[in-house]
Amino acid sequence: MAVPHTVDVLVIGGGATGAGVLRDLARRGMTSLLVDREDFATGTSGRYHGLLHSGGRYVGKDKVAARECIEENRVLRRIAPASIEDTGGYFVATPDDPDDYVEAFADNCNQSGVDCDEVRVADLLAREPAINPGIRRAFRVPDGSIEPWGLIEAMVADARARGSDALTYHKVIGMEVAGGRIETVTVRDERTGSVSRVWPKFVVSAAGAWAGQIAALANVKVEMTPGKGTMLVYNYRVTDAVINRCHRSSDGDIMVPIHSVSILGTTDIKVPDPDDYDITRAEIRRLVDEGEKLFPSLREMRILRAYAGVRPLYQAPADTVAGAGNRSISRAHAILDHADQGVDNFVSIVGGKMTTHRLMAEQTVDAVAQKLGNTTACTTADEVLPGMEPGHHYWVGHRLADHEAEGGGDADLLCECELVTRRMAEAYLDTHWPCSIDDVRRGTRVGMGPCQGAFCTFRVAGLVAERLDAHTKATGRPAPGTEPGTPEEVGHAPGSGSLHAAIADRALTAFMRERAKGVRPIASGRQLQELMMTNLVFVDVLGVESLSTASALVFEDEEAVDAAR
Repeated sequence: MAVPHTVDVLVIGGGATGAGVLRDLARRGMTSLLVDREDFATGTSGRYHGLLHSGGRYVGKDKVAARECIEENRVLRRIAPASIEDTGGYFVATPDDPDDYVEAFADNCNQSGVDCDEVRVADLLAREPAINPGIRRAFRVPDGSIEPWGLIEAMVADARARGSDALTYHKVIGMEVAGGRIETVTVRDERTGSVSRVWPKFVVSAAGAWAGQIAALANVKVEMTPGKGTMLVYNYRVTDAVINRCHRSSDGDIMVPIHSVSILGTTDIKVPDPDDYDITRAEIRRLVDEGEKLFPSLREMRILRAYAGVRPLYQAPADTVAGAGNRSISRAHAILDHADQGVDNFVSIVGGKMTTHRLMAEQTVDAVAQKLGNTTACTTADEVLPGMEPGHHYWVGHRLADHEAEGGGDADLLCECELVTRRMAEAYLDTHWPCSIDDVRRGTRVGMGPCQGAFCTFRVAGLVAERLDAHTKATGRPAPGTEPGTPEEVGHAPGSGSLHAAIADRALTAFMRERAKGVRPIASGRQLQELMMTNLVFVDVLGVESLSTASALVFEDEEAVDAAR
């Protein structure tokens, strides 16, 4: 797809906030373009614990953030119901939680506008038997879980229907500033290497933890404080509701049910570069040790993988406190107008969280509209997003129910864990081709269930090869990405079946290698045995090691492997 030469506003960053900004701009009549260096929600928006905040986690320290959360919680339930599972949530007082915090919790919720009522401990334990039986008190709040990818796709669809557009795998690599304004922005297509220039009237950076890097292209300084959060995925729904400890937010103090799994979160560790961080075994131990205070049997449960995201934390220099940790930084957001640094048509939106992305976008577009002389009011809180049925929330059995509503029968499943059918995957490919298997994962959840791709990834790779072959047969031309001169062509005839199979094989290998990154930090005992079994499927059965690239699963801890045998 060609990059537009001129737009009213260029939005940088395809997470929830960037998509929200694009949607709001389009609804106010400003033709805009969003670009992201990767797929939608590959940054923080797609790498968090999935919580739809009630605000309860902030009532003790940041009532502004708490009030924003509960207000936007209600808006999102109305406009994006299909992306939300209405799990409900509880804050529970374990024997390790401070009495003063527990005693003040309900009043703090009331002061912040967060719905809260105390429930009988016995009733909660009957509903959620995995919880620590020693809990002393329990408070119910309107927490939930939220799926970011479908939400972002819906916001982009709304913007496109109004004349704007969004391009993935397009990286901003340069900006030309003259006369106190950004005149042109240079964008590179990460798949083809082609470079284009855009002439925007205004630029919005919604790049999150990467905001400092984008600002530097315009010779503007934005000092972010990226906070790495590591999370653990468990192989079933440990609870049906979100469970939080009733204390100031800390490590391993929340469990969120997401589709067929549960996520324990999270750490908060300052990192110098949002693209360069590792997950350590020490973090895993810390999460499990703290998580056991909520769920005593946690160590006996099977961890599927660990993963991490980087929070886009921002603290104004005047507010910096020497020696303070990342948890002392407010989770509220800030809109930075870079006119004070000599660039009049450039703003950055930083901080915040998924739950408040719509509000963040509204306030950002308010600032842009004022400068561009646009007086149209924001309407993003008024209408249900495209493709969503009012009041119809996601529920864990919805895919099976949808299939049975059409008559049932053979579902032609690609992924048994997440009930992803061939038709679902093909529908995604129809609208997103060309794309990676990892993109298909985000769009359909294939490979995100208990088997973590062991029994479905090769089926999706087969679909990729079929699609490449079908294109060549239908058009008589090589499929996209296989034209003469591309790296994939080496050793194969352009458009040949063997070439297409090789491309599909590389896609499969790349996907499994990426998934393996999250398994290595937790690879011990039964978890390591599971990893070894997956390795046997892909290496010994499917012959992954015979491909031009290395094995998808590489064991680096030889002592741990020997212990598991």
